[in-house]
Amino acid sequence: MNILDNIPEHAPEELFTELLKADRVRIERIVSFGQSSPDGFWCDQQENEWVLLLEGSATLVFEEGDPVDLKSGDFLNIPAGRRHRVEKTDPNGRTVWLTVFYPPPSKPSA
Repeated sequence: MNILDNIPEHAPEELFTELLKADRVRIERIVSFGQSSPDGFWCDQQENEWVLLLEGSATLVFEEGDPVDLKSGDFLNIPAGRRHRVEKTDPNGRTVWLTVFYPPPSKPSA
């Protein structure tokens, strides 16, 4: 298998493909075709998210902090609860993301 196989050059909506789900970890391939988060929408996840941009470009905006421009090969970790949105993805081609969702550390019992 190849993560870049079976991807169209264009699609009206983002494509989400679950590649692996095991225990409390989920790995997805996301393909964007110029899409961005809707105005006023913020991702606020209960899981940590590690993101690797495989192809294309994107800009992520965090509720607190500066925008982050990503190009092929760039990666970052988004801690659970850190509100963020996709400001833009490559309008002239596809943007391929590899995302790994994993749980935050367990909190010690009181």
